[in-house]
Amino acid sequence: MTTHTGLSAEAAVLEQLESWTDAVRAQDINAIVAHYAADIVAFDAVTKLQFKGVETYRDHWQTCMEMCPGPMVFELHEVTIHADGQVAFCHALHRCGGTNDKGETQVGWLRMTSGYRRIEGEWKIVHEHFSAPFEMQSGKALFDLDP
Repeated sequence: MTTHTGLSAEAAVLEQLESWTDAVRAQDINAIVAHYAADIVAFDAVTKLQFKGVETYRDHWQTCMEMCPGPMVFELHEVTIHADGQVAFCHALHRCGGTNDKGETQVGWLRMTSGYRRIEGEWKIVHEHFSAPFEMQSGKALFDLDP
């Protein structure tokens, strides 16, 4: 994680967001979950309706990393951050995927929103939400839309 001394709240949250993104690309589970508050509530786009608590979310991240054993694609686009001294939220378009066991890169677009709170002087993610739009008739997720 990153220490933020003398930065604006938005700049400090952006540093945390970039540090978290780097940790995901490195597939470093400990570094990823270090960005979350102990009582994180996450709505991921994969497998469950919600994840409560950092240990439950850690297990989910581990499962996600096992699904993408090759190099990760993990990019944030159109990032917007709103922050004051204690609370912040951001939203972005998220290009995510990886290389499967056949060596094929599978990538799609998601929407991401995360909420931060300053806890003991550090910005921690207290809520995270990933989602994909879907086609109403078929129920099929639309990962191939372009921004």
